[in-house]
Amino acid sequence: MSRIEQKLEDIRQRGDKALVPFLTAGDPDMKTTVDLIHALVESGADLIELGVPFSDPMADGPTIQASSERALKSGTTVAGVLEIVRDVRKSSNVPIILMGYYNPIFHYGPSRFTVDAAAAGVDGLLLVDLPPEETAEIHADMQKQGLDLITLLAPTTPDERMTVLAEKAEGYLYYVSMTGVTGSQQVDAASIESAVRRIQEKSRVQVAVGFGISTRDDAAAVSAFADAVVVGSALVKVIEAHGKSDELLPRVREFVSSLKEGVRPAA
Repeated sequence: MSRIEQKLEDIRQRGDKALVPFLTAGDPDMKTTVDLIHALVESGADLIELGVPFSDPMADGPTIQASSERALKSGTTVAGVLEIVRDVRKSSNVPIILMGYYNPIFHYGPSRFTVDAAAAGVDGLLLVDLPPEETAEIHADMQKQGLDLITLLAPTTPDERMTVLAEKAEGYLYYVSMTGVTGSQQVDAASIESAVRRIQEKSRVQVAVGFGISTRDDAAAVSAFADAVVVGSALVKVIEAHGKSDELLPRVREFVSSLKEGVRPAA
């Protein structure tokens, strides 16, 4: 069992649900990203999805696109993202999943990347633009290094394909609760619960739900059936609003603490 799977199982065993914030590495800068990750964990984050900035983030809405642009302008590279993880690992064992596009990893060198990522302390990788049929090569490299390949499922995923992917899943399954780009709509928990329940019946790992979750109430509604709740654009907006100001970390802590209250089961 990987560190990701063990963490999620520990949370399940105590009757809780996981909170998984997403932030872009290097926004507003690399040092602040390290501070932000520590603040997230202190405020209740159970796992961290760390975005690898890319110049053409086609699956992302305006908020995360702008975040990626800010990170690139601040000089963030793939090597820089791994340096952030190394810094976090000096004092935290929170599971970290890198989320992004294949192009930067391809240019870095997939085999070299998996070796360096594992050495830095990365736990998993989620590639939003690489279909499972095209992951064989990098997946083999990841398995050698003990890295989980996180799989995306969507409302448009056919049941037969969903079953195959769920049975082979590692780490957790990420269910995209709506079609379109990130941050594009509000979440309708009732409409996605049946899909998530079907996935849970087939999956060997737990199911996280993301896209559209921005408030404590959203988190509460989704965590009623999902094993984990992913919050991205809403957190990135807080980071964008406060930049490098002294208000950034307090505001992030306040926001994430509120989300954590939402994912905790009612007493």
